[in-house]
Amino acid sequence: MTQRDHSLDTLLDLNGQVLVIDAAGYWVRFVVTQIPVSPEKPHGLDYTMTLHAPDGERLVGFDNAHQVKGQKGRATDHRHRHRTVKPYAYRDAAALVADFWSEVEAVMREQGVWS
Repeated sequence: MTQRDHSLDTLLDLNGQVLVIDAAGYWVRFVVTQIPVSPEKPHGLDYTMTLHAPDGERLVGFDNAHQVKGQKGRATDHRHRHRTVKPYAYRDAAALVADFWSEVEAVMREQGVWS
């Protein structure tokens, strides 16, 4: 019997949230729904978490909505950073959220918005 991932509840609570994270107008959006486990979505989640610049440009994204170029088969967990897309090794909901915020922080520092 697999143990329930209690951090999943926290992740699911973020669904629909849009948060302005800086006075300059950078914002994040969370779309997270629980779905039946399938070969395409083995975690039982459909998720998209994104960081946007004030003009709406997506700077960071973590999702499992589509196939990653060069990967065969199903939609896979992956992350976007600017125009680069790389596979993401999903471990659990807590790690997903932590990894997303780490990437957000790194990009905000690169943009010179956070020091």
